[in-house]
Amino acid sequence: MPDSAELRTERSRSFGAEAAAYAEHRPDYPVEALAWGLPEGDRGRIIDLAAGTGKLTGNLLSLGDVTVVAVEPDDQMRAELSKRLPAVKAYPGTAERIPLPDDSADAVFAGQAFHWFDVDSALTEIARILRPGGTVTALWNHDDESVPWVAAFSALVRTGVSRGWADEDRPLPGHPAFHPFERARFSHSQRRTAETLTATVATHSRFLVTAEAERAAALAKVREFLRTTPETAVGEFELPLVTTVIRAVRR
Repeated sequence: MPDSAELRTERSRSFGAEAAAYAEHRPDYPVEALAWGLPEGDRGRIIDLAAGTGKLTGNLLSLGDVTVVAVEPDDQMRAELSKRLPAVKAYPGTAERIPLPDDSADAVFAGQAFHWFDVDSALTEIARILRPGGTVTALWNHDDESVPWVAAFSALVRTGVSRGWADEDRPLPGHPAFHPFERARFSHSQRRTAETLTATVATHSRFLVTAEAERAAALAKVREFLRTTPETAVGEFELPLVTTVIRAVRR
């Protein structure tokens, strides 16, 4: 499927209609990855940018002694976040127009979202709201393709859009307001069944924007793969994941 600018825009806006399923089935993030993304010193106010349904927001709250503020442009996704995390302030806004004051954040995180941003504009806006020494951190969960059955599964469902800076061969972004970005990887996993893993795949943007007949046929192939693969055919199993994180410090 070609990845034109129009298609990217359509895919980036496709999640709201499946907000509840997204919240239910997408994986969370390992604590070690979150800790690596935090700044030195004061880290009390964290912004979850493009927060979606709050999957990352809840993980950040579990760090303790922090205030997390969510920014999410999609009304349906933001409503799901507020239903699940009613104590969290959630504002409409985008990475390029963040509705928060200058120097008001110690860290800005983006989970499974940075690849949708206009990166130069977003980093300029993130720099505006970050204090000097604060961090911008982006995270992605990916299938661990060092495991043979996972590599075969990933080849079946891969979209390519969200891999971005998770690929070692892709140069990291840069911006004059930030020190150079760094990249790290963390092992992770998600407890799944064939049914729930198929439901997870159905929340990927590629499937959300596909015509219904094509979507149904693609998901049928996913179910058949999981039904006939010994590691996934019966009951619950661990889906091995890798969480890739990139981080930069505000000058």
